[in-house]
Amino acid sequence: MSNEENKADYLSMEQYNRSYAFKVMGILVGLVLIVMYIEGMLTPSLKSIVDTFPSEHITAAQVSLVLSMYMVGGVAITPIVGKLGDIYGKKRMLVITLVIYAAAVSVTGFSPTFTFMVVSRTIQGIGLSVMPLGFALVREEFPKELVPKAQALISAMFGAGFAISIPLGSLVSQDLGWRWTYHTAIPFVIALVIVSIIVIKESRFKRPDVKIDYIGAVFLALSLALFVFALSEGASWGWTSSRTLGLALGGVIFLAPLIWYELKYTKKGGEAILNFKLLAIRNVLVANVILTIAGIGMFLSMQALVYRFEYGFGDDILTSGLSLVPFAVGTFILGPVAGVLVSRTGVKPLSLIGAVLSATGFFLEASLPSYNFVLVYEFLIGAGLSLLNGTLINFIVLTVRPKDMGLATAMNGTFRSLGSSIGAPIAGSILATYVIFLPSGSLNYQGTAYTYIFVIAAVLFLVAALLVPLGQEVLGKRKRSASMQVELTSGSAPSPKKA
Repeated sequence: MSNEENKADYLSMEQYNRSYAFKVMGILVGLVLIVMYIEGMLTPSLKSIVDTFPSEHITAAQVSLVLSMYMVGGVAITPIVGKLGDIYGKKRMLVITLVIYAAAVSVTGFSPTFTFMVVSRTIQGIGLSVMPLGFALVREEFPKELVPKAQALISAMFGAGFAISIPLGSLVSQDLGWRWTYHTAIPFVIALVIVSIIVIKESRFKRPDVKIDYIGAVFLALSLALFVFALSEGASWGWTSSRTLGLALGGVIFLAPLIWYELKYTKKGGEAILNFKLLAIRNVLVANVILTIAGIGMFLSMQALVYRFEYGFGDDILTSGLSLVPFAVGTFILGPVAGVLVSRTGVKPLSLIGAVLSATGFFLEASLPSYNFVLVYEFLIGAGLSLLNGTLINFIVLTVRPKDMGLATAMNGTFRSLGSSIGAPIAGSILATYVIFLPSGSLNYQGTAYTYIFVIAAVLFLVAALLVPLGQEVLGKRKRSASMQVELTSGSAPSPKKA
């Protein structure tokens, strides 16, 4: 039977190799942890990075490029890698991705200039392709009964890896400098590359006849990059300056050909990066929009909390990193809990609780509480994010067919990265707008900046809470299975239920 004729959605329990599947699960968890660690380990060191390149006069908004351009690279590269995984095999693309990623990680710690560092961080964005490739591999190696738990665990590692990166990255940076956060991570990346090559088997589902939407990827990356640069430079150039407005306008201009091309590409039967045929499915659209919001909120909060600890409370790098441990604890506790409960409760109840928890935590942070209460409220934020990330992905993976899993999860990765890439520069630009220059020559930030950032994040998560009920339940007692609803260009599944 050919790949196109194979209609099997999941492995049966008889086909399921428990030992091998859990080895793959362990590798994927390790990969997501290290990628998210490397993504976030520099967050407590933003002030130190500014001090490393004094001649370049880097502002709070500009240094946020260290966080956001990583995501811009991911937005451009992830959907291409996901599609290549569909064509040539997930393992092959996973290994190639990790080799490129390892090379980029190895050189970033030696960055001679801030510009070089931003460019190398952008290339590192390819590491974000690990998550959608991992989702696709899990779908192929786990039976349906265990897929939600596996997806929840991987999604939890998305938040957990970032949360671990804060205290551990601050510990390394405090004693050895931020460059050593990279140097010490390299052996782990290389080890995971070797283990992946040895242990993981090639995909069962391949689609060698499909084409890759390179043009859509270029338009999307250019549009997003221009927006991010406008946000990062607006505070120093002036929000009404011709350069800031020009960059923002450029981002808008590239959206028009992007949408036109993607619609035309999809209409012709192609599988676009922004695949409107998949996005027409209610669950896919709802999940992607909400996870975009979660990405914005996560990166808004991380930069704002780090700056509040270091500038507002006067913490050093290590203390600031340790102050974010409650966020990590919230992520660790609720992630596994979500994986256990989601099959019984369904996706929507846990996702709704997660969105409300995070919104509550952000609103409380906006009141500029004392140090101890900041720790309590960030725990709520981390717990809510973990619930949301750990459950909502099931809307996608339990709706689309395995042969489209690479495309669907890659598109989800694109939306996640889209939100994350916007969140950091928004926080940085607000902080840079409310900077205070002290008589000593040092600087600080007005409390108004933190309030605005946390209120924006809280409102975003309230919007997410309103969107969750729009999804079609795929788990729990009241599920209405959305599987097999996607209309494939080469298949014969029923027409999808429109959003």
